[in-house]
Amino acid sequence: MTSNTSFKNINKLAIPALIAGIAEPLLSITDTAIIGNINENATESLAAVGIVGAFISMLIWVFGQIRSAISSIISQYVGANKLDEVKALPAQAIAIVVLGSLFVLAISYPFAKQIFQFYNASDSVLEYCITYFKIRIFGFPFSLFVFAVFGIFRGLQNTYYPMIIAIIGALLNVFLDIIFVYGVEGYIPAMNIEGAAYASIIAQIVMAIIALVLLIKKTPISLKITFKVHPEIPRLLGMIANLFVRTIALNTALYFATSYATDYGKEYIAAYTIGINIWLLGAFMVDGYSSAGNILSGKFLGAKDYKSLVELSNKLLKYGLSTGIIIGIVGAVFYNFIGQIFTKDPAVLEQFYNVFWIVLITQPISAITFIFDGMFKGMGEMKYLRNLLILSTGLVFIPTLLVFDYYDLKLTAIWIAFTLWMIARGLPLIIRFRKKFLPLI
Repeated sequence: MTSNTSFKNINKLAIPALIAGIAEPLLSITDTAIIGNINENATESLAAVGIVGAFISMLIWVFGQIRSAISSIISQYVGANKLDEVKALPAQAIAIVVLGSLFVLAISYPFAKQIFQFYNASDSVLEYCITYFKIRIFGFPFSLFVFAVFGIFRGLQNTYYPMIIAIIGALLNVFLDIIFVYGVEGYIPAMNIEGAAYASIIAQIVMAIIALVLLIKKTPISLKITFKVHPEIPRLLGMIANLFVRTIALNTALYFATSYATDYGKEYIAAYTIGINIWLLGAFMVDGYSSAGNILSGKFLGAKDYKSLVELSNKLLKYGLSTGIIIGIVGAVFYNFIGQIFTKDPAVLEQFYNVFWIVLITQPISAITFIFDGMFKGMGEMKYLRNLLILSTGLVFIPTLLVFDYYDLKLTAIWIAFTLWMIARGLPLIIRFRKKFLPLI
């Protein structure tokens, strides 16, 4: 085992992870761009995609934390050179998450109307939400399965196969989106928002099949489920529970943002949908370095190689900050062009351009926060991450949103709250990490 924190070694993990990480937001951002340019009811459809996307992202983030938990445990065993002792864990973990996803599907499907009324959707926007959700939710179990398999690969220090899976899924989704949404004259009718949902499901199913084949063929991990509970299952469930609570706090912030934007009007929620998808795309682009931090920090902690752990944090801080700044600069250069990719509605574009500059400023801040968040997950510090996110949401995001909303800043209020929220999440992680590990080297 080597503890190489060179630029080459980090990027060997980070670049494939970056590409793989873009898959999920790219599915949503493709739907957003294509739906925003349909001929009829584009604004209402775009608003519906944004609202449903926020809810499904919440579900995926809450239950998809299995990826980080599995990756953390497996990478620590890899670092300690004890992989044989953990080979049976993933099958039981995957079974837990898939059964959980089927339960969520069963209880959410009948209450689609109530769910999106809770998000302040009404009239035609509500109808589009229900239509889109009742199709796309069937892709949820497949998404969680893929997330779990990605966690196994990450724990094994392999981000190449997740990259291949993600590329295939993203390209297939774009291809099917165009065909299903706009139709092919004489062959396939235009299905508009329903077509986008079907495209996403098919892409997720294909990704799940490829992930299953690669896991069986290319790793020593067994998918045979034994009735004897693996000794690491309690720790795994503890991590998932902490991440579950943490992600509820995260999605509380997203709920408030989406709900307030919806309440402002359809132009505002449509503009917010574009902004949040671009923000998430930037976040997942930085996720490459966050994933490298997740993977290597668990390995170095398992090997008790604290010097390499600190070196890793210093280098990832530089790489993440540089990446975030580059994303912000590119966004500034193509400021007007980016908005017009998603919609031609002048009212929506006006609201989007009013706040897009805040989205861009937030990118470097978010980059640093996501990187240290990934490292703490790799080290199994889920309880601290849970408490930090609860506090930053309750004491920073919500009060900031309420104050600036009181002054009628609308979308500006939402994005100021997001910016301060990311600072409150990231700064304590840097301070805690340095206090804990600098004395050990």
